[in-house]
Amino acid sequence: MKESNTDLDKAKSESMKAAAHFNKIKEHRTARFQEAFQLIDEALKTIYRDLTKSSKHPLGGNAYLSLDDIEEPYKGGMKFNAMPPMKRFRDMEQLSGGEKTVAALALLFAIHSYRPAPFFVMDEVDAALDNVNVLKVCNYIKQRSGDFQCIVISLKDMFYERSQSLVGICRDVATNSSRTLTLDLRRFDDEQTQTEYRSPKRHRTSSVSTNT
Repeated sequence: MKESNTDLDKAKSESMKAAAHFNKIKEHRTARFQEAFQLIDEALKTIYRDLTKSSKHPLGGNAYLSLDDIEEPYKGGMKFNAMPPMKRFRDMEQLSGGEKTVAALALLFAIHSYRPAPFFVMDEVDAALDNVNVLKVCNYIKQRSGDFQCIVISLKDMFYERSQSLVGICRDVATNSSRTLTLDLRRFDDEQTQTEYRSPKRHRTSSVSTNT
């Protein structure tokens, strides 16, 4: 009987230690999840606003994340809502292809801001975007180019013009295989800078003509 009581007390003690350890891990996991969630949510609001604001809509749109289970968030799901400028709240499924793309890119960049990756590979993410939104995405990537390298597979001229280098894939008829062509555009920036320094008046005229 004495041995049984000792074994019971030992089992209770081990059970209490295991429960305390489990609760400690649970609290730590929840704290880390909430930290990541809040940082990504705040970054998402800022990035989406930057990607959607314009001269007509200087405040941009609104995007946010919400949890199904606040107490134990990793047990439930997560909702992502985005409201483009001058549009009422609606489900993501009801947004246009371009609006969904901008929202998805904002979320991607927000997640990246929490755990930065060295580079992105984007495969025709601009397919559903008009020229205005393509320009906004280009400008955002260019602003962040100091933080990460971005490899974009695109068919839009706007991305080509604002890239640092181009890589083209074409068919080599002679060998009946693919061939790679590369072009470093940074040297043209250097040449343009030198031209501006030597003859600024001529460059200003040329620039206006190009924009026209």
